[in-house]
Amino acid sequence: VALEPVLLLGVSLLQYLDGVPDRQALELLQYHAGWNFALNRQLGDPVFHPTSLGNFRDRLQEHQQSALGFATIWDGLEEAGLVSRQSRQRLDSTQMFGRVAKMSRLDCVRESLRLVLKELEEGLRAETRPRFWVGLWERYVESQVDYRAGAETLARKLAEAGTDAWQLLEWLDQPEQSSVAVGPQAELHRRVFAEQFDVRAGPAAPASQEKVLVPAGAGPTASEAVAGTAAATPVQPQANPVPPASSSPMSPPKPEAELPKVGATEPALVPAQASSTSDPSLSTGGPPTARPTQSQPAADGGQVQPKDKKQLPSDRVQNPHEPEATYAAKGQGDKCKEHVGYKIQVAETVCEATLAAGEPTRNFLAGIVTHPAYESDEAGAEKMETEQAVMGLDKPPVQYVDGAYISAQKLVAAAAAGRELIGPAPANNNDGRFTTQAFQVEVEQRRATCPAGQSNSQCSRLEEKATGKVAYRFEWDTATCAACPLRDQCIKAEHKHRTLVVGEHHTALQTRRQEQHTQEFKQRMKHRNAIEGTQSELVRGHGARHARYRGLAKTKLQNYFTGAACNVKRWLRRLAWEMGQATVAGPSLAARAQ
Repeated sequence: VALEPVLLLGVSLLQYLDGVPDRQALELLQYHAGWNFALNRQLGDPVFHPTSLGNFRDRLQEHQQSALGFATIWDGLEEAGLVSRQSRQRLDSTQMFGRVAKMSRLDCVRESLRLVLKELEEGLRAETRPRFWVGLWERYVESQVDYRAGAETLARKLAEAGTDAWQLLEWLDQPEQSSVAVGPQAELHRRVFAEQFDVRAGPAAPASQEKVLVPAGAGPTASEAVAGTAAATPVQPQANPVPPASSSPMSPPKPEAELPKVGATEPALVPAQASSTSDPSLSTGGPPTARPTQSQPAADGGQVQPKDKKQLPSDRVQNPHEPEATYAAKGQGDKCKEHVGYKIQVAETVCEATLAAGEPTRNFLAGIVTHPAYESDEAGAEKMETEQAVMGLDKPPVQYVDGAYISAQKLVAAAAAGRELIGPAPANNNDGRFTTQAFQVEVEQRRATCPAGQSNSQCSRLEEKATGKVAYRFEWDTATCAACPLRDQCIKAEHKHRTLVVGEHHTALQTRRQEQHTQEFKQRMKHRNAIEGTQSELVRGHGARHARYRGLAKTKLQNYFTGAACNVKRWLRRLAWEMGQATVAGPSLAARAQ
């Protein structure tokens, strides 16, 4: 039976207004008089199955209509005269935790291997699996890491997991495996390997001994018989491994009578020595070759080594169950807040009129943007402008922000567009010595004055070819700095003279730093403070701190509904207050008429 989309949209808005899951939302639709009154229904009217709400959200996402509910409520507010297409706004961001657990690097790599093995298991027959399959299955599907082990052991396991990951990718990249169905987990595994490991030129690390299935009644090869009960877990690669002669894969087999007997009814697991990749017929169990693939460069040989933490990309996979949830940290030291998830940008209208006692707010959310956690607030502000342009909103003539959104380029761009960007300029840190703020710089005249009142002796113009950014470097004479009484507060002992590098728009930044200390500026900045309360309302009242779903697209949909529910709640409170005021004013007018 087809369902009315307006009904589904209304139920979704009420669902986020009360913060209830799908099944409870349908119970309220069936028994709650207020819900039925709001949706123009009668108690006892037939209801649909809770899964219809999930299907409705999927269709909104599929047709790129995630902002439909938010835009619909905004249009209603505009018709009621509560908002306009161009208004003063304040903007701020908050963090949002993804619906995943935070994983270590070792956890992420191992879980990625487990998922790709489970995916390949469905499409690979037992006889087509590589020789190292059983060993990988035991290590990453049937086993877990003992986290009581020391840091050295865990680091070794990370290196071993990298070698196993490379071996599996090399097997998948072989031409004879072109018929193997490669699913999304295999592609994600390739990405995780590229983010976490480097393949460096040099002698290839030996593959570990693996367990393989041997058909019942079939005796092992000579090398397998000699290997005996060798461990199936990977061994630490050595610099120049020299395999014993008895374990060579090319050794002639012993007579059948000398081989140990194997059970006659079931296949047995025996260790198999990895074969050499120099022989194509024995390449399935050997170490991965170093031919060009999407994961590593070409080389005659190679070793897999974990990347240094500083080399890891900021958008790397933190959890293979939710690759779009990224890591971010805010603050330093004890105040540092880390999370894996997303970032939310919230724009709110600003009404500067003074409210009467008990009057609810006249401000409403003008935009809510969800983007990766690692992106800066400046990037989020640009996405907010794009979203509001799609909704038909004009850029705010005045925007109140914090220091994360302020830069010299942004101030100049806002001034050129006839807009005001109100916020404190970010401060510099110079280990307790004089920072840029202590200097009076006149970029246009190529002149700068230090705190001691000395002018620069030289100015150079610098331009980056890659980005086109222009900067100016001011230098002071060595003799002047040597005799300066403020030398210890300005430069280090090993430096001969002071240098200062500023951008081409430094004048705008310097003007803002001077302006922000005035009482007038501080008074205007009070209009930004209310956005902190709005963030708290979204987090505490509507659950905006935690994602309900996995994936950036679904999380965007959640936050659009959250923003719409917040506006509905404020709208209803405003209507209730206005009705109350009309009720109070009615009798007084009647008394005056008498």
